[in-house]
Amino acid sequence: MDPVFLTRELVDIESITGNEAQIGEFLEQRLVQLGYNVSRMPVERHRFNLLALAPGLTAPSVVFSTHMDTVPPFIPSSEDDHKIYGRGSCDAKGIIAAQISAAERLDAEGQPVGLLFLVGEERDSLGAKVANTQPIGSRFLINGEPTDNRLATASKGALRVEVTAHGRMAHSAYPELGESAIDKLIDALHRLRAMPLPSNPEVGPTTLNIGMIEGGRAPNVIPDHAKAHLLYRLVGPSEGLRQRIIEVVGALADVEFTLEIPYVKLRTVGSLPTVAVSFTTDIPALDQWGEPLLLGPGSIHVAHTQHECIEKTQLHASVLIYYAMAKQLMASLSHPQ
Repeated sequence: MDPVFLTRELVDIESITGNEAQIGEFLEQRLVQLGYNVSRMPVERHRFNLLALAPGLTAPSVVFSTHMDTVPPFIPSSEDDHKIYGRGSCDAKGIIAAQISAAERLDAEGQPVGLLFLVGEERDSLGAKVANTQPIGSRFLINGEPTDNRLATASKGALRVEVTAHGRMAHSAYPELGESAIDKLIDALHRLRAMPLPSNPEVGPTTLNIGMIEGGRAPNVIPDHAKAHLLYRLVGPSEGLRQRIIEVVGALADVEFTLEIPYVKLRTVGSLPTVAVSFTTDIPALDQWGEPLLLGPGSIHVAHTQHECIEKTQLHASVLIYYAMAKQLMASLSHPQ
């Protein structure tokens, strides 16, 4: 199994969130060719997760997992002597290739692991939530995200917030007859941006991104509706932050919390270099799949960008790292400290 070739094959299949069926079918066929028993976990309509197990294996101690979906836009693959480029090259199709390659090495030594490839991580972790209702008794879950092959000690959470302001339409020549929802929203966002946010010495501060603003009907109409979509990166429990957001916005707008992924602390193994990461993963939605670890080749700083790429040396190194991690975890079950 050449992880570089497989990465390029996967990158060339468009799998933006919601459209993962084709890459799922491709991986299913490839894994069956490699001798795995592959089953689909239906998620919705034509979307499904994949679970691959070696023949006779029902409850592996270790499962490798990552996601098949990508953010838009689709960018086909290319490569030079040092890197593979394209959407998903590091987030997370190169990781899929590395995990399959590591699983093949382990299987050849009679120490097989499971493979769990999921849909929907980039939007709402829906695939992980479905998989969590169907655990198979694994003791450890090695989740793959781009960490530059460093083992994550913690991962920030996420809190999505919608702030909606309401007003009254009027002719813009007579603004006193209306009530601008956009003005209210601007004032609410100004307050939120000025609000002190929690910090954690292990992962740094909570951060806020105002990702989308929408509202109004025309330049000559006083707007009666305006909405902003916010994302906070969490470094601890969210209860206090939620209450403070509501208090700060006050009567200016309605506040709705639409998604939360909690902050998580993670275990380490061996002497691998470590890092605390600011992004979220499927891990909080997979607590029935064993104790989680987080590591993968590639840099998060190029993920979701026009120039997404993965270094070939990191990709090959990750195969050996995944292999060694799995062996060490399985050995820990046979010889507990």
